[in-house]
Amino acid sequence: MFRCAALRAPGSLYLVSTIENPFGQVLVALVTPFTAEGEVDWPAVEKHMDDVINDGADGIVISGTTGETSTLTDAEKIRLVEVGKQVAGGRARIITGGGSNETAHAMQLARQSEKAGADGNLVVTPYYNKPTQAGLLTHFRMIADATDLPVILYDIPGRTGVPIAYETILRAAKHPNIVAIKDAKGDFSQVSRVLNHTDLLYFSGDDTNVLPHLSIGATGLIGVTNNIAARPYRTMIDAVNAGDLATATAAHKKLEPLVRAVMTHVPGTVAAKYILHGLGRINSPRVRLPLVGPEEWEAAQIEDEIALVNDIPGVDFTNFRPDRNAAAGGALPKVAGTTR
Repeated sequence: MFRCAALRAPGSLYLVSTIENPFGQVLVALVTPFTAEGEVDWPAVEKHMDDVINDGADGIVISGTTGETSTLTDAEKIRLVEVGKQVAGGRARIITGGGSNETAHAMQLARQSEKAGADGNLVVTPYYNKPTQAGLLTHFRMIADATDLPVILYDIPGRTGVPIAYETILRAAKHPNIVAIKDAKGDFSQVSRVLNHTDLLYFSGDDTNVLPHLSIGATGLIGVTNNIAARPYRTMIDAVNAGDLATATAAHKKLEPLVRAVMTHVPGTVAAKYILHGLGRINSPRVRLPLVGPEEWEAAQIEDEIALVNDIPGVDFTNFRPDRNAAAGGALPKVAGTTR
């Protein structure tokens, strides 16, 4: 149903699918706003979703790594899909971060997410239990079999401990529902090989390397920094689509200090919430334990990077008011996230 062939569009820098991309191109790995007590702040979730869509995002990944999936309950994850669909109203695709290191649980989440209206399923490599490549392939295929949702495989060995090998990607690509990869591995030679030998869509999962990924054929990005600034990524994508490398490069350069602020000093979720709160766009920078807010010296580093940000469309840092006290520590929610 989702299979496609890749062709180079006239004047384009990269390969494009012959069928409609089911996910979008500027996908935000959405933070999950919490109250100061660590509960999901549902009005803030709705507002933040609407903000990023209005700023140029055409896809939202909820309950992924950036959304603190490890500390969300299944009920919260499914409600995020439902709220996302309501807020988006057809303006953006809602992709569930439905991965787990238990295959049965991931299959269950996929079915529940499909019923709630999700447009796709981002499936992370199983973490901690470190399966073999045969185990990875079986895991991916069973989740893909569980629903009709198009699947994005998420390759991030720095967090999971296991990369998806080239040969495994080739075999997974034969499944009709496995149509894309989010790459946070940074192996550009493998990206090129996969693009040459499959029709998979590639999404950059490394904010630092979005433009390099696009330049060798990636379809789009699933990013953290675009929680704060989706518009310049929209500009970059549109420029790449038009073959305008100069405009894409200019957007890339303007984003560099903001990307460094978000992705360098503390986990991206922590930094993104700290900055969004300082901009007055969410009510609290709270994260759930074991994540904690930035320490004084980490906050100072983030703020020093922000001071270098200049003229990013859609973001005004002249009124940036970070609150280190509000961000300090982490929260324990009332209901623990469980897999059963």
